Amino acid sequence: MSEIEIGLYFVIVLLTLILLRIPIGISLITVSFCGIWALMGWKIAWGSLGIIPFHFASNWVLSSVPAFLFMGFVCYHARLTEGLFTAARVWMSGLPGGLAVASIFGCGGFAAVTGSSVACSAAMGKIAVPEMTRYNYDPSLATGTVAAGGTIGALIPPSLIMILYSVMAQAPVGKLFMGGLVVGLMTVAGYAMMIMVRVKLNPRLAPPVTEHVPMSEKIAALGRTAPILAIILGVFGGLFAGFFTPTEAGAIGAFLSSVVAFAVGRLNLEVVRKAAVETIVTTSSILVIAVGASLLTRFLALSGSGDALSEAITSMGAHPLMIILGVTLIYLLLGMFLEPVGAMMLTLPVVLPIVGEAGYNAIWFGVFLTKLLEIGMLSPPIGMNVFVIKGVVDRSISLGTIFRGVSWFIATDLVIVALCVAFPAIILFLPDMLG
Repeated sequence: MSEIEIGLYFVIVLLTLILLRIPIGISLITVSFCGIWALMGWKIAWGSLGIIPFHFASNWVLSSVPAFLFMGFVCYHARLTEGLFTAARVWMSGLPGGLAVASIFGCGGFAAVTGSSVACSAAMGKIAVPEMTRYNYDPSLATGTVAAGGTIGALIPPSLIMILYSVMAQAPVGKLFMGGLVVGLMTVAGYAMMIMVRVKLNPRLAPPVTEHVPMSEKIAALGRTAPILAIILGVFGGLFAGFFTPTEAGAIGAFLSSVVAFAVGRLNLEVVRKAAVETIVTTSSILVIAVGASLLTRFLALSGSGDALSEAITSMGAHPLMIILGVTLIYLLLGMFLEPVGAMMLTLPVVLPIVGEAGYNAIWFGVFLTKLLEIGMLSPPIGMNVFVIKGVVDRSISLGTIFRGVSWFIATDLVIVALCVAFPAIILFLPDMLG
């Protein structure tokens, strides 16, 4: 059996393990270790198991992952984000579907302090869905809005997916953040427009909120967003102004969120304990998958199977547009069954050379890929954000109702994806201008 055949055989074994629901990190590490053993012997396999994970985990950019996570968890447990939805509600309740639109803007604000879609959905779901239910909003619109709004968490910086992509693709994370900010804001605008058009055409989806909110209350609501806005402006204002690097921004964000939470009297030992524990657990699970992906990359390189697959596809002479459409379909399908980090880490060793050979910019593809992976967070049957929302809302609301609600947002996402393919400058103009 040739080295390429060994590589392809173990790739099939890997896919089989994933289909059997073996954790993806364990599957990646096991298959890569056994594959290197089959190719080079057990001594080199054991050596690789020590050297490759250490080399990957020692990448300085990865130090920002626990820092940004801690920042987000402190803001969440200290309830610094609660004022976002309240402010958006009192200012936007007069719009068609105003509470749903406010939820989208609240998710956008929460996204700026957490790189996690799940955390964004869980936090906003507890606040926004009961409020929309109280005003007799259609359950599918209320739940679908917050589930979809959570996906903005991976687009607007800080984005954990983009940090991991930058390490795998050797792309500058600062430029990825800039491109993600544009697409994130574009997603906020697209979702809001879609909600208002739907409610305008079918007012029964969201009865108008007739209460009059005095200007003094509106201004007071804006004041309650000051703590979280101070963190956002302090971290990302300094980052985009060039005062510090993305890695340093994570440390500054973790420090600043703690200082602000202490200043408003909401930092205590319980908040610190919960934030620290959740940061450790989340970071560990991400790094296990990432280390497995780094081992898989080395195994594919040693066997030559990764290059063989890439060359087989590029040798077909397909137009770059057909290649990116094929990649889009692959990730949309993977998103139905795998969580985003796993789907990305599993496929990047093969996909990156293909899109690079097709002439696509690494920054553009990183942001584009993040958008595709977030669509998977809404897609049946394993739409993770949908299950998160199901866990925090009234039991009478079924999964089918939530999936029906997110279908409109998936359609909006596909329009945004098409625009990004047709006009790459949508993603690249800000990184090119500020980079």
